Amino acid sequence: MTTNTPADHGRGPDLSAIRALLDQSCAAWNRGDGTAYGEQFTADATDVTFAGTVYHGGQDIGRAHQALFDSFLKGTRLTVEIIDIRFYGRDTAVVITRGDVHKGRPTRLGKLATYTVVRGEDGRWQIAAVQKTQRKRLMEAFSFRLQPATRPAAQ
Repeated sequence: MTTNTPADHGRGPDLSAIRALLDQSCAAWNRGDGTAYGEQFTADATDVTFAGTVYHGGQDIGRAHQALFDSFLKGTRLTVEIIDIRFYGRDTAVVITRGDVHKGRPTRLGKLATYTVVRGEDGRWQIAAVQKTQRKRLMEAFSFRLQPATRPAAQ
């Protein structure tokens, strides 16, 4: 996993733990291990896939992904690059990533995901929610060209 995150501002251990959480999520995916994948989520987590399917709870997320790993997603790998991590209080962060599912080497990281991660009472960071979106580069470029004010300030 590639990471591009802001300075830690004293949150170094938390940033490392959140990076490790997403690394563990990718590793479980890459092994085709739905149980381990689901364990990265809270018991009441929400996973909104890029197809629009909504799963609730780490167990259901793991169960459904195991069925996918055994069929449509067999042998795939998940690549994730962290774009930004922002903390909201001591125990909550929003993580923006770019990534994709692939066999072999990814040609382009064409999906974006927004993760809400929380620290539990045991001190462990877990995924409370994730929303995945397929990036539409052509539509985005068209919009920026016709209406330059729609371009994000960070670009």
